[in-house]
Amino acid sequence: MSNTIETPQTGAATGRPRRGANGRPRPGGGAVDLWHAVPWTLPALILIFGVVLFPAGYMIFNSTRRISVAGVDHGSVGLQNFVTVLSRPELPGILFNTLLWVASVVVLTVVISLALAQFLNKNFPGRQWVRMAILVPWAASVVMTTTVFVYGLDPFYGIINKFLVDIHLLAEPFGFTKEPIPAFASSIAIAVFVSLPFTTYTLLAGLAGIPGDMLEAAKVDGAGAMRTYFGVTLPNLRNAIALASLINIINVFNSLPILKLMTGSIPGYKADTTTTYVFKLLQNEQRIDLSSALSVINFLIVLVVVALYLWIVKPMKEVS
Repeated sequence: MSNTIETPQTGAATGRPRRGANGRPRPGGGAVDLWHAVPWTLPALILIFGVVLFPAGYMIFNSTRRISVAGVDHGSVGLQNFVTVLSRPELPGILFNTLLWVASVVVLTVVISLALAQFLNKNFPGRQWVRMAILVPWAASVVMTTTVFVYGLDPFYGIINKFLVDIHLLAEPFGFTKEPIPAFASSIAIAVFVSLPFTTYTLLAGLAGIPGDMLEAAKVDGAGAMRTYFGVTLPNLRNAIALASLINIINVFNSLPILKLMTGSIPGYKADTTTTYVFKLLQNEQRIDLSSALSVINFLIVLVVVALYLWIVKPMKEVS
């Protein structure tokens, strides 16, 4: 005869019916547990509904309406707003800018962060201070950081412009924020700068998780530094790189402040992405319906890109 007493937790772990204090099976244990959890999860559910679900649903609703400049709803137009947005002549160039923007920022950020993480993973005097300094662009507001660059690149009083002239990289001050291509390229550089801290620390955490005996075994086998890095270190950073890249793709795609501050004064759409185009449709043309339709398209693009990335990269695949 067994002296083991089956507790409610034991019954749940072994797949047996959950029991009450009298030892009898408790009916509807799962439903009861769900109701008991409601008071604890309700604040989070309300926050998710108010901040995410309701605005998203209202945006989708507006994308199917004809809304005047005054904000008057004139009824449903079905998918006409989507057709109008997709048929605009400037959209192909904006889509190309969006692809260039996301790909350039994410690739450059990951490549530079790999080098930074490898450097910060080594022991050297003052390493802790250097690691803390890397966090500064991440801790500061993106708007504040971009504003510093906007004033620094000004051709009349910008200290960055003056510095480039003083070291003879420029013959005279240049208006980086006055033309589409220089402004767009400068925006990419700023986006990389503010994305480096998170990516670097993510990869640094990945480096800390690589077993030391694995690296030691590679050295014993006669592998050099480059072969060890590309044969052992980099494959073991697969999940960290995938995580950092995925979050950067989403953040960069939806980024508005940098491009808005750097290219907002440039007329036309030559330096716009789909995110800044949504803002211009809303601010300049006051078309809530069209901006809502483009926002829905942006959301679908993000879903497709993330799904394709996860399908191609397979971040959870075990390293062989």
